[in-house]
Amino acid sequence: MFGKLTIDAIPFYSPIALGGAAITVLGALGVAGLITWMGKWRYLWSEWLTSVDHKKIGIMYVTLALVMLVRGFIDAIMMRTQQAVALHSQGYLPPGHFDQIFSSHGTIMIFFVAMPFLLGLFNVVVPLQIGARDVAFPFLNSVSLWFTASGASLVMISLVIGEFSTAGWSAYPPYAELKFSPGVGVDYWIWTILVSGIGSTLTGINFLVTILKRRAPGMRLMRLPLFTWTALITSLLMVFAFPGLTVAAALLGLDRYLGMHFFVNGGGGNMMNYANLFWIWGHPEVYILILPAFGVYSEVVATFSGKPLFGYRSMVYAVAAIGLLSFMVWLHHFFTMGASADVNAFFGITTMIIAVPTGVKIFNWLFTMYRGRIRFSVSMHFTLGFIVTFVIGGMTGVLLAVPPVDYLMHNTTFLVAHFHNMLIPGALFGYLAGYQYWFPKAFGFRLEPRWGKRAFWAWIIGFYLAFMPLYLLGTMGMPRRLEHYENAAWQPYLLVAELGAVIIMFGIAFLAIQLAVSIRDRVRLRDDTGDPWNGRTVEWATPSPPPHYNFRVIPVVHGKDAFWAMKKEGRPLADPDRLRDIYMPADTSAGVILGGLSFTLAFGMVWYIWWLAILSGIAIWGVLAVRSFVPQPESKISANELALGDGVAP
Repeated sequence: MFGKLTIDAIPFYSPIALGGAAITVLGALGVAGLITWMGKWRYLWSEWLTSVDHKKIGIMYVTLALVMLVRGFIDAIMMRTQQAVALHSQGYLPPGHFDQIFSSHGTIMIFFVAMPFLLGLFNVVVPLQIGARDVAFPFLNSVSLWFTASGASLVMISLVIGEFSTAGWSAYPPYAELKFSPGVGVDYWIWTILVSGIGSTLTGINFLVTILKRRAPGMRLMRLPLFTWTALITSLLMVFAFPGLTVAAALLGLDRYLGMHFFVNGGGGNMMNYANLFWIWGHPEVYILILPAFGVYSEVVATFSGKPLFGYRSMVYAVAAIGLLSFMVWLHHFFTMGASADVNAFFGITTMIIAVPTGVKIFNWLFTMYRGRIRFSVSMHFTLGFIVTFVIGGMTGVLLAVPPVDYLMHNTTFLVAHFHNMLIPGALFGYLAGYQYWFPKAFGFRLEPRWGKRAFWAWIIGFYLAFMPLYLLGTMGMPRRLEHYENAAWQPYLLVAELGAVIIMFGIAFLAIQLAVSIRDRVRLRDDTGDPWNGRTVEWATPSPPPHYNFRVIPVVHGKDAFWAMKKEGRPLADPDRLRDIYMPADTSAGVILGGLSFTLAFGMVWYIWWLAILSGIAIWGVLAVRSFVPQPESKISANELALGDGVAP
């Protein structure tokens, strides 16, 4: 009845794993108990979990990202600690547990920290920036959120029941095949990727249609804010890239479940096909993560320099060029596979070329700041830290684009340092800058700046200490994913990296303290204007937080930086006499129910509990059928109600 699920699924093999499982369970019970004690279950269900308001969905995405950031960082500091003490010893982690940790760390940070963070910012900001009342498909937006949450739940429950994959976050065959990984860890990974990947694909479709079809009158493409431009290109990348990952995971699952041979060389398959499918998604994914951060930096630099963004058109073309070139460089992830010199040369050259539009953006940000009246907000701190640090990572990327150099550095800690150099200052700093920048728009009060700046300095100092030594260790020949070692010359650098991880831990703690202090002092930090930073784009024309319909009257846009021009010229952004009744989609529980059913379907498939998987699949189709054939209610806001409203919304 319970398939492969037995009492042995509880991680008794390691006290540390058992302790992690206990903390996870107690944490979940603690949160549930707190909600019960506060009597907030009904409020949580009716106001948040069933909401189709894009702003609330965005806030839930960001909340998920911050929670998973803590879990992913715990994995990271456990790895750093293991390597710091594992000279001439086995350290404190069993080898199998160490392998699970580096697999779950990569999976969590990519799929459940970076992706939810950027999708959360999209949801909160993009409809407001384009003058729309909602996204194109509000129900699909809810389903996407809960599919992502379902995937995150699968990773978390693998810590308690069973184990996670030991095949790395990329799950390369043949190690990910059933013969070499007979446990449920790879199955957890496969279903995590399938469920969350479908959610991400749906979100890409949703925002692509939203930006192309829901723009305010007069907002032509070349008047879009840069953040919205990066959201548009990112959505295109998601639509075309994520199916490749979904296919790769599905075919790997068929190998494991039905004994097929897609990636088994001995059965007529080819494991290098998996590498191609994975990295056809994987390298565009790097830019899926980084491009939205580039959009955040563009908004922050223009706002806090008090100037229009320098070279707007060149920035747009650079974003589009990066999006196109990101699909032409995937093979540099496996230069050592044995391809011909001509193939390696082509992908090496395209990898170098993609640095050109990125460099254009760096210079445009610098020229925007040149002779501007710069205000050193927390967002600006993260932006300046990004510019300096990202250039270092970019130079190491160009170095790795040279195939002979890649042969030397492949599978060393040099690659680990480069990858993190791209994604921490490149992506995460951008998300944190956007979090600080748009927080008052979402909640109606600013974040306390002193703790934010302390968090920034902890993050950037910790980053340099944690990852610059890995560049040196890579040139010294230290392989990545190393659980213990015998070379005493490596340990001093690993101890410095451990210190850096500890300082980053303080950065995360300071962000939590900042949030707590800001909530406590929310009256003092309240934003009554809707425009706390003297912003330039349309989202700052709405109250903070905006009403669920965003705009009483859809604005009419006459140029770039529409809100800045409105303030400068002293004209309204919209005609208040054009008030009309507004119809908004009603909230629905179908999204959260589908997310829950996708979790039970995946859990049943992982443990071969076929009845659970079959019933969940039938229920999913049933919910979709009911949703499709039953007319969905709408909520009406009359023009009279809108006329009585206050605030600065046009």
